[in-house]
Amino acid sequence: MNGLFSIVIAYLLGSIPFGYVLTRFTTGRDVRASGSGNIGATNVMRTAGKTLGLATLALDILKGTLAVFASDKMTNGDPMWMALAALAVCAGHVFPVFLNFKGGKAVATFAGAFGFLMPIPLLATMLVFIIGVAATKHISAGSILGAGTFPLGAWLILHPTWIELLCAVAACAMVIYRHKENMARMHAGTESVFRWSKK
Repeated sequence: MNGLFSIVIAYLLGSIPFGYVLTRFTTGRDVRASGSGNIGATNVMRTAGKTLGLATLALDILKGTLAVFASDKMTNGDPMWMALAALAVCAGHVFPVFLNFKGGKAVATFAGAFGFLMPIPLLATMLVFIIGVAATKHISAGSILGAGTFPLGAWLILHPTWIELLCAVAACAMVIYRHKENMARMHAGTESVFRWSKK
């Protein structure tokens, strides 16, 4: 029972749209009406500034970590329930009940959740992400590359249980799927280029 409850908590945590809330309360605008229309840190940073973008990033990571931490405490560290909670918090961010199931791409939330569950593979994936962004100048490309390589890294480094690996694959597939429009824009050469400072 505690395990199922931890999944519900994880989903609800994931559903909290920090990017939307921060932008609405500080600027009065709906971040979904600007830029890419996404509620995540990258679009918040582009449309509402670096401070709000970084705050969104930190809070989205935190909710992923809290979801798996709560499952850890509620299930006495059961890896199956913790993995399912990691998947549930990502699903909550992508399909948030508070925004009519239309959410973000779950990259930061994924990092928080699986960083708690599988920290060493996540660090390796972060390196792939950084290299991908540096090589392409697209955060979306780094995110796709990181999500695509994470399950392999987790399997090679940790040899996790099948449910942990399955949850990682499902979460990564969700992240990649949510980047389908970014992939189309990269193919067309119209994807936004990431720059830390405006020129």
